[in-house]
Amino acid sequence: MELPSGRLVRGRGLRNGAAAEPFPTYGVYLLGKEPPDVPWETHWIKWPDFRLPVDRAQALTTFREALERTGTGRVEFACGGGRGRTGTALACLAVLDGLPADQAVDYVRRHYDKHAVETPWQKRYVLNLLTQG
Repeated sequence: MELPSGRLVRGRGLRNGAAAEPFPTYGVYLLGKEPPDVPWETHWIKWPDFRLPVDRAQALTTFREALERTGTGRVEFACGGGRGRTGTALACLAVLDGLPADQAVDYVRRHYDKHAVETPWQKRYVLNLLTQG
């Protein structure tokens, strides 16, 4: 997905199979349990399905680092299905990239997946991202 600044980030669902080439240089995995091993650098955000990150301040720090890494590498975000948690994280990246928070969910639904950000509390999380830590 192209962020408002033009930087690129990939979102995907882990249940859809292995990552396509070119492989990421950094992956952020949004799961309730530890992610599978991959040959690139990763970060795990503990995030149960249909919920929010367990540690929101740590998630925000990771989002900021991932956004910075999009300038020099291939970054991917992934959860089980690639819609709820991944869509929420991509919307958070769009906010950190300068998009107003009240436009981020619609932006991700237009540019990534029309079903992204699955729950009302995920949408609220995006709206309140910059006040969370």
